[in-house]
Amino acid sequence: MTETDRRRTTVLLVAHGSRDPRFAMTARRVTGVVAARLPDLRVRLAYLDLDAPTVGEALADCVGDMADCVGDMADCVGDTLVVPLLFGNAYHARVDLPALLDDARAANPELRVRQTAPIGSPALTAALADRLDELGVRPDDGILLCAVGSSDTAADDAVIERGRRLSRLLHRPVVTGFATRSDAIVDAANRLAAEGCGRIVVSPFFLAAGTLLERVERLLDGERTPDLDWAMAGPLGAHPAVIDTIVSRVGQVTGAAGHDSGACASRHLPSALTPGTVGVPARPPSARESR
Repeated sequence: MTETDRRRTTVLLVAHGSRDPRFAMTARRVTGVVAARLPDLRVRLAYLDLDAPTVGEALADCVGDMADCVGDMADCVGDTLVVPLLFGNAYHARVDLPALLDDARAANPELRVRQTAPIGSPALTAALADRLDELGVRPDDGILLCAVGSSDTAADDAVIERGRRLSRLLHRPVVTGFATRSDAIVDAANRLAAEGCGRIVVSPFFLAAGTLLERVERLLDGERTPDLDWAMAGPLGAHPAVIDTIVSRVGQVTGAAGHDSGACASRHLPSALTPGTVGVPARPPSARESR
């Protein structure tokens, strides 16, 4: 992609959305940091659900930018690169979002839009460790890696494997549970307690705080986990590894390297960010991902 093409490119970050206002605050903060890293590109934010603007509204705005352009339309039309702020390659990334992009193309044939892979890069395991460091873990703590949960078995298996890698990185037990399945959270917490962990520390594999993490808190305070000592680390948010992954996804398509953030690399990250694969797999039939 040429320098002129990059100047005409819009990066649309697409987050899930939540009724909890903290989610949108975090998504906007991530967008602002990415925009600062990619000053030659237009960076915008949209949501799949529950927040505004929706994906369709944001893409219509991209078309509006072209309509407002003065001069040769060939100089005004640009690409829109959609980056899903999702950590798993499940229903939302493989089916829901591509369908929304197809609808936008049908409504606006002049729209040129592509989608990258989600942002669940290997580097985020070290980011999870950083959030645990910020909380402060004790020698007898057990870690409950908490993710959303999906009807897609491969997506869930990827989270479970991330939990194994986090355990190896931290040299302590890590059990994975999914916030959309109450039994899984309770069982994971009780399993860690039964193994002798003095405290259960939740490691949220989430972009932002929201209603699902509040559900996890209620479960850990509930009658099925009596007298459980627990704490929760912060969600990933605008962690440098999250931002680096987004910038990497964009760079693989546009060639934009992104300005150095100046942020310190994770002390848990042994090597440079592993690039992800740009592109979206074919859309096989799948049950809708729970959220």
